[in-house]
Amino acid sequence: MILNSDSVKPIYIQISEWLETEILNGTIEPQGKMYSQYQLADMFTINPATAAKGLSLLVEEDILFKKRGLGMFVSDHAKEIILSKRKNQTLKALIQELVKEAEHLQVSTDELVELIRIQRQEIKGDEG
Repeated sequence: MILNSDSVKPIYIQISEWLETEILNGTIEPQGKMYSQYQLADMFTINPATAAKGLSLLVEEDILFKKRGLGMFVSDHAKEIILSKRKNQTLKALIQELVKEAEHLQVSTDELVELIRIQRQEIKGDEG
């Protein structure tokens, strides 16, 4: 992953989202040790304080937990927390934008649903 310094999203949020994706992909398992702020700083050539801020976000959301003297680890329910958060925040925001654009373009609900259905089939076809 390459961080986007031109993004509207702060670097620490990009770090936390990348770590969430690593957890969702199974790269880092529940109870698995998380990268340290210094490892992340080296990986992405960023300030360790920025990396620490990204990690702290995940601790606040109970995605990670600290073991004193050992580092941070992935919680047992991390995947469920991330999926719920992304459905309720990210996906909802994307859908709101999509529906607004469909309204501007006078796309009916049925047409919009069909476009989504087609796109989903195309994605599944690409994966298989």
